[in-house]
Amino acid sequence: MEDLLGAESNENELAFEAMVRPNNLEEFVGQQTVRRQLELVLESAKLRGTNADHILLVGPPGLGKTTLALIVSNETGHPIRLTSGPTIQHAGDLAAILSSLSPGEILFIDEIHRMSRAAEEMLYLAMEDYRVDVMVGKGVGANSIPLELSPFTLIGATTRSGMLPTPLRDRFGFTGHLEFYEASELHEVVRRSAAHLGVKHDESALGEIARRSRGTPRIANRLLRRVRDYALVHNHPVVDVDIAREALSIFEVDELGLDRIDIQLLDLLTGRYANKAVGLSTLAVALGEEAETIESVVEPYLVRTGMIVRTPRGREATESAYRHLGKQGGSNSAPTLLDL
Repeated sequence: MEDLLGAESNENELAFEAMVRPNNLEEFVGQQTVRRQLELVLESAKLRGTNADHILLVGPPGLGKTTLALIVSNETGHPIRLTSGPTIQHAGDLAAILSSLSPGEILFIDEIHRMSRAAEEMLYLAMEDYRVDVMVGKGVGANSIPLELSPFTLIGATTRSGMLPTPLRDRFGFTGHLEFYEASELHEVVRRSAAHLGVKHDESALGEIARRSRGTPRIANRLLRRVRDYALVHNHPVVDVDIAREALSIFEVDELGLDRIDIQLLDLLTGRYANKAVGLSTLAVALGEEAETIESVVEPYLVRTGMIVRTPRGREATESAYRHLGKQGGSNSAPTLLDL
């Protein structure tokens, strides 16, 4: 039953994201630099009558990499095929996908840094010469058969570009680096989503949601839906700032946007491990979370808000973290978003 409910929840989230997604670059909020760069790349391809260069989109989760890939498809008029790096673990998996692409089709590979090495090496030739070499047979009798591919545009998305081998990175004609959003940009994102959801609101409520969304549109939309739920259950026809704060408090999102796991991590670093450097694996065991989740999802925002610092010996809480939790101690000082 839990699996069924989880699948249903995921489907609802995907349906909502599809509903609020912008269809073109003009509707896309934020990322002004990447938008201008993409406009030039796509317009140039259109004037030359060729496919757009291969595109690599780099940035933390939830900033719009998939949305931009879908917009490229809309802007160019070519279909798009979606897949992800973890599903491509063998060269044969990639060869099957590439050989079935139609001329001009766009292939979007999310988490491209998690592809297998064999698939990455096959991709080099496919991106450059639109062909792959398929190995037939084994041992001394194995033969390499070249397979011609239809011209296509690859869009890769990654949260960790440093894990991509240099030969693969160099084959992308354009790399767009997505940055965290400003609160004013997230305010516009939430306003647009609220209109789609039919949520009546005060602007101050949307501003409160935007401010606590960690600079990430995906989180902003998620928090908006939870505030909507709270208002609906408690029979509030209009969401004002007090209702937004009450709802976010119930869902354990504080004024800085820190959630339960953030606070648990800071509690560890300011309590049991006060004034000590702690290794990632120790934190993972103590929190019951995967080390990769802490490193890629939790830590970046805590570092950005000045709550923790990474040192060669491990992670340490800053004076700002002690102050935020109302505790005494801490020798590292770094300004928080509230201080700026």
